[in-house]
Amino acid sequence: MVEKTPATSFWPSFYEPFRNFGTRLSEWLAPASEASSDGKSYRIAIELPGVEDKDVEVTVDDGMVTVKGEKRESREEKGETWYFSERQYGSFSRSFRLPADADQGAVSADLKDGVLTLTVARAAPEAARARKVPVARG
Repeated sequence: MVEKTPATSFWPSFYEPFRNFGTRLSEWLAPASEASSDGKSYRIAIELPGVEDKDVEVTVDDGMVTVKGEKRESREEKGETWYFSERQYGSFSRSFRLPADADQGAVSADLKDGVLTLTVARAAPEAARARKVPVARG
């Protein structure tokens, strides 16, 4: 049995817009990506400027490809009368559900010029085989 109390007081209605804030924030901070396909493969390009290949992990499990990593970047500039320091740190994760005809065993990843490109081969279509189906008398 599930019971839901109507939100009639001030506090429950005040917190309602923040209920899924963490999910929305993580989607906003996730690296930008684009997906495309052709007759032979699917491609996913993810923008990862300043991220090194040793800081990226790509896994494929149960029809899902997941990219996890961490960005560590710092910049420091000095002049005669000024000093500037900037640091960016943080982890990220993006997951993509693969189509049914994707070959999970044929996934490759290439990081070049701040763009991670995942290539997933399409599985060869199985030839339709005709077969006779016995009809049971019931």
